[in-house]
Amino acid sequence: MAWYIWIAYFFAGMFLVNAVPHFVMGVCGRKFPSPFSKPPGEGLSSPLVNVLWGAFNFVAGYWLMFRGTAPFFPGTAQLIVAAAGGLAMAIMLATHFGKVEALR
Repeated sequence: MAWYIWIAYFFAGMFLVNAVPHFVMGVCGRKFPSPFSKPPGEGLSSPLVNVLWGAFNFVAGYWLMFRGTAPFFPGTAQLIVAAAGGLAMAIMLATHFGKVEALR
């Protein structure tokens, strides 16, 4: 398997984890920081923007996991790499949003 397939699985995990807070906060009708807020990642974006950003992340993660890596269907090793990407994103999000919330 080519090296870039492993990177695709890692980023798939990152996109899938990043989708969750944006989509959930948007569906709950709450404002939440996004890359489109001012300042980016610190200001609050509307629930609609967060739903759309979360949906984009879900689609990107799905595509990287199941379509962009075709014909390789993820096995255990690939899922571990995707989980590592997801964990890395979760740690980055927790650190960043923890600092942003502390400033409010």
